[in-house]
Amino acid sequence: MDTEIKRDNYLEKLLVRRNNGLIKVVTGLRRCGKSYLLGTLFKNHLINEGVPQDHIIEMSFDLFENLEYRNPKVFYPWVQKQLKDDGQYYILLDEVQLMQEFVSVLNGLAAKKNCDVYVTGSNARFLSRDIATEFGGRGDEVHMYPLSFAEFMTVYKGHYYDGFREYMTYGGIPIVVLAQTPEQKMALLDSLFTETYIRDIRIRNKLRNVGEMGTLLDILSSSVGSLTNPNKLCNTFHSVNKSKITATTIIKYIGYLEDSFLIEEAKRFDIRGKSYIGTPQKYYFTDLGLRNARIGYRQTEVTHSMENIIYNELRIRGFKVDVGNLSITEQDKNRKPVKKQLEVDFICTKASKKYYIQSAYLLETPEKTKQEIRPFLKISDSFKKIVITSDTPAPFYTEDGILMMSVYDFLLDSRSLDF
Repeated sequence: MDTEIKRDNYLEKLLVRRNNGLIKVVTGLRRCGKSYLLGTLFKNHLINEGVPQDHIIEMSFDLFENLEYRNPKVFYPWVQKQLKDDGQYYILLDEVQLMQEFVSVLNGLAAKKNCDVYVTGSNARFLSRDIATEFGGRGDEVHMYPLSFAEFMTVYKGHYYDGFREYMTYGGIPIVVLAQTPEQKMALLDSLFTETYIRDIRIRNKLRNVGEMGTLLDILSSSVGSLTNPNKLCNTFHSVNKSKITATTIIKYIGYLEDSFLIEEAKRFDIRGKSYIGTPQKYYFTDLGLRNARIGYRQTEVTHSMENIIYNELRIRGFKVDVGNLSITEQDKNRKPVKKQLEVDFICTKASKKYYIQSAYLLETPEKTKQEIRPFLKISDSFKKIVITSDTPAPFYTEDGILMMSVYDFLLDSRSLDF
């Protein structure tokens, strides 16, 4: 019997969008579980609810037996034949970008009053983040990530301490999580990078110099959680690889990686000035296992890895996440004013909610604790301030009103920020 990984968060997002007249487009990193969400979890929910199976119309355009349906003049009449009455039909289409003129076809189906359309897609031109524009205002995006740690733990057999180490090493791509041995996991991650992600980027963008893209991935993998910018990356290319690559080309390559959902950019935000700072910025990997595979599992520093995991969890929960920058002026030992820059790892906002978060793997000494909370004490607003560590026994508030919690409490409880 196959192991079922529940993705209730995403299933609920599809359910609340039912019959809204829009095309539900499930986007995300390839192999993160989009097809399973639509073709298994959502479909089974409809059937268990009593929707007749002949009112659920499915098509997987990546299967050999369905090659002819990539022609819209074959597919569209086929769908119309399935619509035998005025009842509600659910149309579930997987890898829809493989069909020619798919945007026009989907808009046509969505215009039918008794058709509710759901699609997934990857690679080629469908790996676009601008879904609303692609479908002329009729697209309703549900963005999907690899497994969160809480989802991972639903199938991990062991204590969450051990699970966290495995999750930090091999990430949360479902087929990797379900692999039985470390060797299988590593082989899958290597194959996904070379045979899926890099190949998709090369084909979609007609990329000639794949080697430069690979080098950029290596550099970004080695600098997770560090501030960087295209010029700094360009200098690294020049000094290490003797490459003549330009900053403009690096910006273009980073765009390709973002469009493929391999990485995300966290911009710097001036807390006092309440405005964005152009550069530098940080980049985080959507899946830490892919990042580790890229660098041969050699630089798996727990501090940066935990920071990446916290960033991903915040994004999974729907927060907009920035890096906080705080300019302060203090007196040196000679009582002369000195300007300093303090950093807050994450500023998280969603609607009226806002949190400041520091990621600190260990707080070994009072000095380390003081260092982590120092930026918080300089922020004048009253939004909640949180330090996430690996060694806090139970959530508690300091006398300064700062919430201290362990990374396990944070990750395993979706309400943890409201403790």
